[in-house]
Amino acid sequence: MTEGLSSRVSRIISGGLNAILNAVEDAAPDAIMEQSIREIDDAIEDVRTELGRVIATKHLANKKLSDKNSEHEDLSDKIEIALGQKREDLAETAVFHQLDIEAQIPVLEQSIAEAAEQERELEGYIAALQARKREMKEELQHFLQARQISGVKTSDGGAEASVERGVSNATKTFERVMERQTGLGSGGLTAPKTAAQLQELEALARQNRVSERLAAIKTRLNK
Repeated sequence: MTEGLSSRVSRIISGGLNAILNAVEDAAPDAIMEQSIREIDDAIEDVRTELGRVIATKHLANKKLSDKNSEHEDLSDKIEIALGQKREDLAETAVFHQLDIEAQIPVLEQSIAEAAEQERELEGYIAALQARKREMKEELQHFLQARQISGVKTSDGGAEASVERGVSNATKTFERVMERQTGLGSGGLTAPKTAAQLQELEALARQNRVSERLAAIKTRLNK
């Protein structure tokens, strides 16, 4: 969820009661309530749109992960066939490709986990907005009834305290979400010579992993 949408939901949940109190003081609660409810409905629709995007992202990541796993298994079979035909060059190419796939799998798994977490959070925001909409309707009714009975403008301190407790809990949730979604650090630049040496070292390590895997496959096939 973007920071703007998150802040918007937080503002609606935490600011609803004040809007009602001000509306009662101005003797125009109906108009303010209708406007507030429309804003909640609009926010719910925006959150649902974001939820749809997150669900689609998770679906695509799941499919790509499944495809990569299938491709990895298929390469394992082809490696054995290549070695059986004494085509170690083809087997080595396949192992290189397997290593590329293995590097992508944790990233895809992380993307799926993050999308699942975002999906739960967005569903929670929708539930919170819907609950706030119901509360606002009830609060307005209570205020109007109290004013009608007493003939003066009143406010329900108990209801306000209850909402404040809910706002405190909601604020903690939003702060936790935003802290996780922001604050990415960045390291310093690497000197060109050092970068080239690190790249060469990575290539050597990669070649060593390929050789080790081919040796292990050969040993298993020769048993």
